[in-house]
Amino acid sequence: MRISGITPSGHTHLGNHLGAIQRWATDGGPDDLYFVSDLHAMTTTHNPGKLRGRTSEMLAILVAAGIPAERVFVQSDLSRELGALTWILECTCSYGEAARMIQFKEKGSGQPGVRLSLLTYPVLMAADILLQGAAEVPVGEDQNQHVELARALARRFNGTYGEVFTVPRPVLPPTGARVRDLSDPARKMSKSARDAAGVVFVLDEPDLIRRKVRRAVTDGFTGVEYAPEERPGVANLLEILAGCRGERPADVAAEFSSYGALKEAVAEAVVETLRPIRERTLELLADPAELARIRKEGASRAAERGEHRLTSAMRLIGAGM
Repeated sequence: MRISGITPSGHTHLGNHLGAIQRWATDGGPDDLYFVSDLHAMTTTHNPGKLRGRTSEMLAILVAAGIPAERVFVQSDLSRELGALTWILECTCSYGEAARMIQFKEKGSGQPGVRLSLLTYPVLMAADILLQGAAEVPVGEDQNQHVELARALARRFNGTYGEVFTVPRPVLPPTGARVRDLSDPARKMSKSARDAAGVVFVLDEPDLIRRKVRRAVTDGFTGVEYAPEERPGVANLLEILAGCRGERPADVAAEFSSYGALKEAVAEAVVETLRPIRERTLELLADPAELARIRKEGASRAAERGEHRLTSAMRLIGAGM
């Protein structure tokens, strides 16, 4: 069983879809879980209204993309369970272990006004994983260290108090499309980009998608060739098109002799890939009662799944009834 989360730090974009969500919908196992990690979006200053709206939007997109509703939930709906387990794990974790996390060292260590949550959220991430009994956690290199912390805490708790937690292992997800910003292919497409001109959002109107793709940065070479190092802009467009089609970028490149034709093909492929997801998402967002039902049932299933682990951990650590 695997667990994966996505943080609503901004609106869901094409890179999120091609790099993760699309794969979750098509390749996920019957016991795999996917959650909107809204609590992880609170480690820096945030707007509560925007966070709530983006959380609902992201939940709707996961379901609209084809992930079965019974496999999705929102992290904060398990705040009681996660709060209790996070405290237990914080009492199992040392300050040095938390402070060694790369993201804290890069973003928070020594910075004035840094929030304590930036130091402790990897322990919350460990609670996300351990509460559900996940055996595998698909992560990229930037999050691998956090899964290693979850492994260390699970082993330490089990060895000190008794066997409760599955020791998870990180797994590299299958390589998805490496979607870059259309305006600046040197950086990844990002939910939190200050300039959205190069970011295609899942809920963008078709005409807006076409305009963004047509303005994508390419290069001064002639012909279309897949050469990521020398021609990142063109490579980005080819990877997007290949991701939409389920093909290889190098194979796709052979179809085109001009940038204009490539951009038109990419624009239409993206529009048609996102069209059903956008339409279903808007339907769900227009029916708050249905979205609330999906969210409530997802929370109930996730809480029930983790209840015995939390109860056992509380009992073994000498707390609770």
